[in-house]
Amino acid sequence: MAYSEAQVLAGGLAHIPVLIGLVGFFQKFHRSINKKPGKAGLTDEKSVKQPPKPPEKPSAPAKAVKKPAHANVPVNTYKPKSPFEGTVTENYSLLKDGAIGRVNHITFDLSNGNPQLKYIEGQSIGIIPAGQDAKGKPHKIRLYSIASTRYGDNFQGNTVSLCVRQLQYEQDGKTIDGVCSTYLCDIKPGDKVKITGPVGKEMLLPDDEDANIIMLATGTGIAPMRAYLRKMFEPTEREKNNWYFKGKAWLFMGAPKTANLLYDDDFEHYKSQFPENLRYTKAISREQNNTKGGRMYIQDRVLEHADEIFSLIENPKTHIYLCGLKGMEPGIDEAMTAAALAKGLNWSELRPQLKKAGRWHVETY
Repeated sequence: MAYSEAQVLAGGLAHIPVLIGLVGFFQKFHRSINKKPGKAGLTDEKSVKQPPKPPEKPSAPAKAVKKPAHANVPVNTYKPKSPFEGTVTENYSLLKDGAIGRVNHITFDLSNGNPQLKYIEGQSIGIIPAGQDAKGKPHKIRLYSIASTRYGDNFQGNTVSLCVRQLQYEQDGKTIDGVCSTYLCDIKPGDKVKITGPVGKEMLLPDDEDANIIMLATGTGIAPMRAYLRKMFEPTEREKNNWYFKGKAWLFMGAPKTANLLYDDDFEHYKSQFPENLRYTKAISREQNNTKGGRMYIQDRVLEHADEIFSLIENPKTHIYLCGLKGMEPGIDEAMTAAALAKGLNWSELRPQLKKAGRWHVETY
């Protein structure tokens, strides 16, 4: 999933104004930690009538959801001025017959690096396309979310994989191909590619095996979610990490057509092997209808399961991950604001509290 060139690539990503019911649990939660006036956060009706008191330190419940720390996260092992040159090992289409567009899974060999480029789930790498721009200068770096775990698709710890959709758009009557996405979709096994990074700490998984993970993705926004699910449910990954996920994982995946569902067979397999731990909910916009008769999008699926989502989020071990176009953020805020207002709450105050607790993970571009 590219950060810089996917602005026009919405293809369904921009319609993720989701989690409308997300804030339902906050009313009860914040009343429990704000019964005394003057405290940071929301104030219930009874406390308004009491005399004001000096601000207090956060109570025990707030400390219980303190933002987790991640030790030994590799960052910028290779920088733009001295990138690593990886070798393409495979490049194949992720789409089935009848799909829209072009999306490829691309893997690079990292074994010749000195030092070797190491990364963890949820990070990104930079790609420097070959050639020069219209001004004769080297192309700029594009960032892509990593779709593999730290051990790679071969479990040897020496590869990294990306999920890339080719960007195409119309301008002045001509079809314009995205520079880096086209470059990546066209490369062949054996080709050399300049790689930088890794970067990013926003989308890292918690270390807790009992955590609950809610994931929302459309199109190539699935890249980090694929890495999470492999770590959680791939037997070899579980053994290598000595990490055996015991919580609840819930993936909401959106696509225009069934043929555009990425890694669908893998996710269905994980669900069959771990039915108590994984739920997989799909929104196929051009094939399914919502309750109003319109196209089915992720937000519609989330609304269908609002009560269950509330119950999960009320647990301080639950994390929410969203990944996609920056243009989806205003829509999410609008939906959250309306839902919060209906409950007498203020979303502009609630969201930063989730973020501060390290439970709201958003990566937009």
